[in-house]
Amino acid sequence: MYNSKITGLGHYVPENVVTNDDLSKVMDTNDAWIQERTGIKERRHVVKGDGDTTTTMGVKAAKIAIERAGIDKDDIDFIVFATLSPDYYFPGPGVLVQRDLGIKTVGALDVRNQCSGFVYAISVADQYIKSGMYKNVLVIGSELHSHGLDMSTRGRGVSVIFGDGAGAAVLSRAEGTDTGILSTHLHSEGQHAEELSLIAPGMGKRWVTDIIEDNDPNDESYFPYMNGQFVFKNAVVRFSEVIMEGLQANNLEVSDIDMLVPHQANLRISQFIQKKFKLNDDQVFNNIMKYGNTTAASIPIALTEAWEQGKVKKGDLVVLAAFGSGFTWGSVVIKW
Repeated sequence: MYNSKITGLGHYVPENVVTNDDLSKVMDTNDAWIQERTGIKERRHVVKGDGDTTTTMGVKAAKIAIERAGIDKDDIDFIVFATLSPDYYFPGPGVLVQRDLGIKTVGALDVRNQCSGFVYAISVADQYIKSGMYKNVLVIGSELHSHGLDMSTRGRGVSVIFGDGAGAAVLSRAEGTDTGILSTHLHSEGQHAEELSLIAPGMGKRWVTDIIEDNDPNDESYFPYMNGQFVFKNAVVRFSEVIMEGLQANNLEVSDIDMLVPHQANLRISQFIQKKFKLNDDQVFNNIMKYGNTTAASIPIALTEAWEQGKVKKGDLVVLAAFGSGFTWGSVVIKW
């Protein structure tokens, strides 16, 4: 029997720090309003023209993860790239990473599950390794939100939340099943798809030719939409369910958790889950205060920082959990 384990982690965020006070200069908002609702103090935004893209940020994070895994780039057998903000409509960033890293002609898969993207990507990589098909899989979550946000008062309910960045992990084959990824759990509920979405451009309701013809500056379908209260209510329920599902599948209790790394959607959601499960501050890692919501990148960035700070150690039980657009949600249970 094979198992997969995370052997290398890395992350990258742009240097440009955007504080809540910075946002108050371009929209009707303030630091207290943002912190009260989200817990966010600042986030990173790519500066136009500095060369950072979803792919290049992913490449930078991947190089660190590969080096820390102690392998050569040509030891990578497969690439899984999670994002909602690809460089191009197509092809996806997976093949661009393969090109930019100079990796041999391995397969590259793109995952479009938004905030749950990294959890889904980890699950895919885990199954490839457990089946014996691959030995080392590079998993990346990267997002460039800032260029697609409505940075006006109209869009403040969404735009104050999101930041740019990337995280990466190398999953490698491990002998035995007592360490590494114990299980993954994935779900979706498409009936709520439009409650957190970006409708245009798309081939379903807003064709590209229609957009060009209309050229309507007031068309809000170009920008992300979120029914905030509805998303929050669903998130706290699904987070709780999928964390418990992962624990029960492995005959574990909440008290066995050494580190919970939730998707950094909103600090209030994380605090709600922490209180519900009666976890102390040392058992939950949050960094949304510094980076905002980086969607598919949030868990690998947070996991990397937790590991770098010595908060994730050998033998620890680590749980990853995410909820987001789709709706999709999932969890990963790891014996580090």
